[in-house]
Amino acid sequence: MPDLEQYKALMSDIISKQAVILGPDIAVLRARNVEGLEVSNEGRVTDIKGDPGQSLEQLVDEYVSLSGQIVKSALGSVFEKHPDIKNVIQ
Repeated sequence: MPDLEQYKALMSDIISKQAVILGPDIAVLRARNVEGLEVSNEGRVTDIKGDPGQSLEQLVDEYVSLSGQIVKSALGSVFEKHPDIKNVIQ
C-alpha cells in the first residue's frame, strides 16, 4: 500500500514532467485546480487532503484535458518509477 509521501513524490514528478511540456506556470496552475492538492510555486506537492488516489486521477485528467495522448505517452515512464501506485493512465 503506497503511503502519502509516495503519492506526493509521484504527483510532483508528474507536475515536473508537465512543466517541461507546458511551461512551469501552466503546469502549476493546472495542478492547483485539483481539489485537496497543495502545490508550491516550484511545482512540488506539499500536501494532499482527502483520497490521494482520487487526487492523482484528477491531476492526470487536468493535463490530459490539455494535451491528450501526449500526456499519456510522457507520463508512462513516471509511473514506472512508482510501481506501488496504480497507473491511472488508460
